[in-house]
Amino acid sequence: MPDVVIDYATVFRLLPGMVALLTTDLVYADANEEFLHSSGRERDQVIGRYLFDVFPDNPNDPSASGMRNLAASLRRVVETGERDAMALQRYDVESTERPGEWEERYWSPVNAPILDSEGRVVLLVHRVEEVTELIRARSRPANGRAQVLEAELYTRARELQELNERLRNAHAREREVALALQNAMLPVTLPTGDTRIAVRYRPAAGSLNVCGDWYDFVDLPGDRIGVAVGDVVGHGLAAAGVMGQLRSALSATSRVAGGPAEALEVLGLYARSVEGAENTTVVETFIDWDSRTITYSSAGHLPPALVRLDGTVDFLDQATDPPLGARPEHLPRPQATTGFVNGDTLVLYTDGLVERRREDIDSSLGRLAASLVRHREADPERIADALLIDLLPAGGATDDTALIVVRL
Repeated sequence: MPDVVIDYATVFRLLPGMVALLTTDLVYADANEEFLHSSGRERDQVIGRYLFDVFPDNPNDPSASGMRNLAASLRRVVETGERDAMALQRYDVESTERPGEWEERYWSPVNAPILDSEGRVVLLVHRVEEVTELIRARSRPANGRAQVLEAELYTRARELQELNERLRNAHAREREVALALQNAMLPVTLPTGDTRIAVRYRPAAGSLNVCGDWYDFVDLPGDRIGVAVGDVVGHGLAAAGVMGQLRSALSATSRVAGGPAEALEVLGLYARSVEGAENTTVVETFIDWDSRTITYSSAGHLPPALVRLDGTVDFLDQATDPPLGARPEHLPRPQATTGFVNGDTLVLYTDGLVERRREDIDSSLGRLAASLVRHREADPERIADALLIDLLPAGGATDDTALIVVRL
């Protein structure tokens, strides 16, 4: 096949369907000819303008919900980075020739993200299938079977739209309850001692994505503290409930264990009896101020980062084992120890802070290390805020984020 230079701008302009590009602020960046023709708008009436200034809901119809539903769909795409196919929607479109007159229209939209190299949503593809004539046909005389099929299509589409709305409301209520449960079970006080610690917890964006991340602190015998973070597989109330059980168990176990490996070993045995706890990841660190050492053990979790005064970053990955309940046999878990000096900073986190779609974990950890080096001389509170700004997507992460910064 000979080489062909494809003019993608022309392809977009001539696509045989209604397609528009929106910014994440829902401003039209572009629209193809079919979109402009079918919507009855000139190019300068659309491009550069806010979506709902161009197509507002009919102010004469209190029940109009098409634009509100579209806004919710587009927000989900921005927040999750996932495509969202909407049920059939009714839109009343104001005539450009006769202002104040509204025409009943029916569109079936699909909204999809365009991501940059770091997995952030930068544009939205808004594709619309015009089905107004099909819906109108049900009100015109038709031959038996065709009329029945058209009426059935309309009825099923309306039922699907109503079902989607009920499901979204149910998930929104579950999110509220799960967040309240998480807040009730996470610690609100920091351990005693001369350490400086900053904590941040950011729930996932979107109504469906409340997860089971947690963090914990414990005072230990001697001049020591235990710091841990964990991540339960799953979402919603079930994950939040499992998180509470495991956090409480680890908190109690850490106070009597000989080290973090023993604490995780016991937690792993306990997790076998907790439904939904399988494959939970957790990392536990014991910080000893007298010996200036950090002893740590990880059950499949991302490695803590130790940023030193000279700007080097060590990822504590020398004692990593499978997640809780991931193997049938009971084996002792490993642990390792590293030293620190006054002014070093230890950072524990969950995957919502660093992991991004289509990005390997080395690149993710590289971004974390670079941010830590830039902000290493700041106090823990400012480091925590800077990490969230540098690393979280603009629309919010699709996974929970727990972050602990400890100035050693």
